[in-house]
Amino acid sequence: MKKASITKIALLLAINLGIYTVATAQTVFQSQSFDISLKGTSSLHDWEMKAAKGTSEAAFDVDQSGKVTAISRLSFTLPAKNLKSDHAMMDNNTYKALKTDKNPNISFVLTSATVTSTGGNNYQLNCKGKLSIAGTTNQTDLLATGKYNPADKSFTISGMKKMKMTDYNVNPPTVIFGTIKTGNDISISYNVKYNR
Repeated sequence: MKKASITKIALLLAINLGIYTVATAQTVFQSQSFDISLKGTSSLHDWEMKAAKGTSEAAFDVDQSGKVTAISRLSFTLPAKNLKSDHAMMDNNTYKALKTDKNPNISFVLTSATVTSTGGNNYQLNCKGKLSIAGTTNQTDLLATGKYNPADKSFTISGMKKMKMTDYNVNPPTVIFGTIKTGNDISISYNVKYNR
């Protein structure tokens, strides 16, 4: 191949990469508000634990028109002891079941994601990643909704995931010497707002 041809190819590649870089900018966002709700059942009544403190970071690709085109990075960390119910006894039994002495955090790390526009600044996010609970890590999927707010350049992700405690080697907690037993099925709802 002639030197002139190689130079032309290199120049075209550089121009195309430059256009893509200008058209789509990857922006790192940090969580500003963090709301997690853990719900389940028991032999006495349904229960709920909430947490408002955690950390999350995401990298979104945003084009010149302000549309989110991809998520290249997403992670969150929730200290398990930030989960609180209305009953201290239940909290302590939950922390014991989650083995917080050795595994203090619940965490998620994204491995892949697709972003689909559902109109306006709204999106459907199909995320896959590694969820770690009580020292056990499983590959899992999270189907969430996202909304980009061009005014303050924030992005909100919300959704809900159903699972079983035993999927993560967690024995459903009991209270009052085993007379009240929690069910194996739980759901985790989340709403996280990100800002640049």
